[in-house]
Amino acid sequence: MRTIAMIRRILTELLRDKRTLALMFAAPLLILTLLYFLFQGAGNTSADLAVQSVDDDLVSAMQVDGLHIHKIPERQTTDQSSNYTERIIRDNDYAGFLCQNDGSLHLTLAGADEAQSGLILESLKAAQAELSGKAASATIASQAAALTQLESTVAALTSRLQTLSGGRTGTSTGLPQASIDAKGGEPTNRPSMATTPSSVTVDYLYGSKHSTFFDTLVPIMMGFVIFFFVFLISGISLLHERATGTLARLLATPIRRHEIVNGYPIGYGIVAIVQTAVVVGYTIVVFKTQILGNVWNVLLLNLMIAGTALTLGLLVSAFAATEFQMMQFIPIVVIPQIFFSGIIPVASMPGWLRTIAHVTPLYWGSRAMSDVVEKGANLAQIAPNLGVLLTFILVFLGLNILAMRKYRRI
Repeated sequence: MRTIAMIRRILTELLRDKRTLALMFAAPLLILTLLYFLFQGAGNTSADLAVQSVDDDLVSAMQVDGLHIHKIPERQTTDQSSNYTERIIRDNDYAGFLCQNDGSLHLTLAGADEAQSGLILESLKAAQAELSGKAASATIASQAAALTQLESTVAALTSRLQTLSGGRTGTSTGLPQASIDAKGGEPTNRPSMATTPSSVTVDYLYGSKHSTFFDTLVPIMMGFVIFFFVFLISGISLLHERATGTLARLLATPIRRHEIVNGYPIGYGIVAIVQTAVVVGYTIVVFKTQILGNVWNVLLLNLMIAGTALTLGLLVSAFAATEFQMMQFIPIVVIPQIFFSGIIPVASMPGWLRTIAHVTPLYWGSRAMSDVVEKGANLAQIAPNLGVLLTFILVFLGLNILAMRKYRRI
């Protein structure tokens, strides 16, 4: 009976907590619906490839769904350094650059997206195999035609010899001389086939051929880990101070709301700075992550992501009554952002999902992080993303000041 009473009490409390009920049933449905639309176009990988001085037959054979080929005019400079190729890729955001020189191919991959690199490599291998097969078929057909012609010539010679052996005379064999080469009977009208370049050298601007999908996700996961834990710790800490009465005692003093709102981010921000340095250092030292850009830009971006998570966590905690309710906001506020951070290409999403992605902080933070780590973007190039993150911080701070009104007793 006591067990039944406990069960009845728990169910009664849950039924009274409308917010918990709504999150328990609505949040899973929201995540499942979001995943359904996200993965509708997740397999549609697209890549842009620049080609220069490459045989037209090979370029045509490389045309596959999702691969957009851009022909680059031959360079007018004698500079043979890799800076030219890197500049072409960076300035146009290409996934690779393919050039041909003296019958050999040189492919340079950006390496920022394993799926795009794989698409280019597979299309190049398939094109080479297709052209090699066509060349082999043409060679076989040419040899078959030559053999047929040779058989006809032999048959004509045999017939002439039989005629001569039968007592007939003649000074000319009447053989079709145009069909016999002067060097010994090979036909002169054999078709020629252009050789397909088979030697391919592959270089990577970021990573190598041994890179894994995790190497592509490192910049994204670095920002997400910082965002998630700063959001959770800051929100629960403020909620704990409300539950224990500390916040109420602060509000009873002459301190102003904006001073409290500014004090919390600065205090927790110091901890976030240390956490950011630890996460970035661990990623570089343990995972051997290659950073093409400036490591200080990586730290700056992570600090801005942490600031956004901090102010958002403080804001969300104003709408939670318990730590359990704070945890329930994670499926609504945090989990959708990881899908918009670049794990699934935003370009492959439906239009309305791309619009939602642009209003999430992690989209701007992870995008800039990937540009710095994988493409070597400088401070000026990531400045727009930093500006968007700063706007999120200021907006969340303003909303925090408004949310504090409900806790000041007038």
